[in-house]
Amino acid sequence: MLKKLLIANRGEIAVRIIRTAKSLGYRTVAVFSEADARALHVELADEAVCIGPAQVSASYLNAEAILEAAKKTGADCVHPGYGFLSENSGFARACKDAGLVFVGPPEAAIELMGSKRRSKIAMQEAGVPVVPGFEGDNARDDELIEAAKTIGYPLMIKASAGGGGRGMRLVEAEADLADNLKRARSESKQAFGDDELILEKAVIEPRHIEIQVFADRHGNAVYLGERDCSIQRRHQKVVEEAPSPFMTPELRKAMGEAAVKAALACQYEGAGTVEFLVDKDRNFYFLEMNTRLQVEHPVTEMITGQDLVAWQLAVAEGETLPLSQEEVVLNGHAIEVRLYAEDPARNFTPQTGTLHRFNPAEGEGIRFDSGVRAGDDITPHYDPMLAKVIAWGKNRNEARRRLIKALEDTVVFGTNTNQRFLARIIADDAFGRGEATTAFLQSEFNNDPSMAPADIGIRELALAASLFSQGMDQQHAWSNAPATVTPMTLATGEQTLSVLVRTRGHEITVTAGEDQYELTLVSAANGRACIIDRGARQVCQYHRQGDHLYLQAFGQTLALQDLTHQPANANAAGGTGQIKATMDGALIDVLVKQGQTVKQGDTLVILEAMKMEHPVKADRDGTLASLPAVKGDQVKRNQLLAEITADDTAEDTEQ
Repeated sequence: MLKKLLIANRGEIAVRIIRTAKSLGYRTVAVFSEADARALHVELADEAVCIGPAQVSASYLNAEAILEAAKKTGADCVHPGYGFLSENSGFARACKDAGLVFVGPPEAAIELMGSKRRSKIAMQEAGVPVVPGFEGDNARDDELIEAAKTIGYPLMIKASAGGGGRGMRLVEAEADLADNLKRARSESKQAFGDDELILEKAVIEPRHIEIQVFADRHGNAVYLGERDCSIQRRHQKVVEEAPSPFMTPELRKAMGEAAVKAALACQYEGAGTVEFLVDKDRNFYFLEMNTRLQVEHPVTEMITGQDLVAWQLAVAEGETLPLSQEEVVLNGHAIEVRLYAEDPARNFTPQTGTLHRFNPAEGEGIRFDSGVRAGDDITPHYDPMLAKVIAWGKNRNEARRRLIKALEDTVVFGTNTNQRFLARIIADDAFGRGEATTAFLQSEFNNDPSMAPADIGIRELALAASLFSQGMDQQHAWSNAPATVTPMTLATGEQTLSVLVRTRGHEITVTAGEDQYELTLVSAANGRACIIDRGARQVCQYHRQGDHLYLQAFGQTLALQDLTHQPANANAAGGTGQIKATMDGALIDVLVKQGQTVKQGDTLVILEAMKMEHPVKADRDGTLASLPAVKGDQVKRNQLLAEITADDTAEDTEQ
């Protein structure tokens, strides 16, 4: 009998594992980095041990420190969650050597399936269909370039040890291959400590459908339906749903049996996910096997009524699977989205900052898996996911309605998020028809307004100006004194606007240029404002932080600043050529030198943040007048990295 579980992870997955473990009577141990000392998973566990500084290599990837924490607390089993050490066969082996039960598959299965190259070969031998490609052992760039001529374009570069889209590149033409190989190797080395690459023929506009499998040490294996993860950005899953709207009973059976065959071929134990690409004719190809619990496992739990972490712990104790294949029943429909601290209007740049408010929506069929709460800091050290939002319904449309409402009603103030982007995906007609493929975001959805700066119209300005001018947290009516007119200067993003605010009691009239808008501010207290707009009474959420106002109203979240009492030039944006860091992170490469001539769009430096590489590019032609950026530096968002001055001589020559 296992008694005390150490969770070798952080964030929402650590919180989720702790809750199930506690319900089953386990004592729980959290590990945390110095940056996570006040994190929710630390608070919820019975015991917690600091395992190092913020950098993952010195903390959550520090196997020795984690094993020492287990020894110190008397833990007898370790759950790795997902990411970090969850698919590290050496860690699984080290747990076993230390007398700990690893809540996951045997190290041999992890090692085999952790290599895209070796696993693909093994699946071919087991009779599971695979995508054509090249799987040379530690192939050099010149070997990959030569192999690409046979495979043809477009093709995919993939990190053999990879996952989550890291080290993965779509290459459309031979001229782009060499540079993409370099970037893929660098990103793979950063993320996994291994830069081995493979190539695959790109399957155009496929479905990405995965099968949840479970196996025990007694030779039993089942599949628990499928998850459709086709909607992706940068090869990262954005929406996951179960069952797939593209699935037929015959295809489910064929894919499920192939997934079980894959699990049995590597003597698997515990939870695993076999991922497939499925073309428009419903031909499916093995992609990879993830030897851990998936981020999207809640949708499977919602339609099967099973707790997959409880299953994992049961298998780890040597029990047989709770259900046979005939007993697995799918009920209703579930959809999950990943709520991130990122800015869709700036190419989804990860965001940092303090969560001034974080109020997840509640309701029938709604589940939030989160590792943060109001007051927490979102740092550049880890993945920027704030929560997984899951909705269940008796049918797909009911699940869609519930999820859209949950996203619209969730309040996040302090950092930009992708919640409007997610809500509009779920509401999209193509998604509603079940037609979205992996190309959906790059094709039908690529011009959606949720990926543009927030639309600040006269209506939004009127509400913001009302709250700024009247003062916050005023519950009752203002006086019936004569109307007053107050000039205000408000800023949002790169835009600065001047307005006139006329107030008389509760009645507000705001004028901006030729536009005018009237509304009634009934009350504003405790972050909740009640207004009457065009005869309809409604409520919106807000938060005041100094001269900044966070506002959730009219279907979007806005951040505005009151510049009325600041000097005229206090908010002037930096001149053209001021190249600044788009987020907190580390400079892993500087590609230019001071004095060098550059063109608009040239990559100047590579910024690594939140486990991804982000190129920072020149915004104009000219000469690098200054280059404060130094490779290896840790930088803050908006820190000056380079300054470009216009090259007048070059411009005259061109004329």
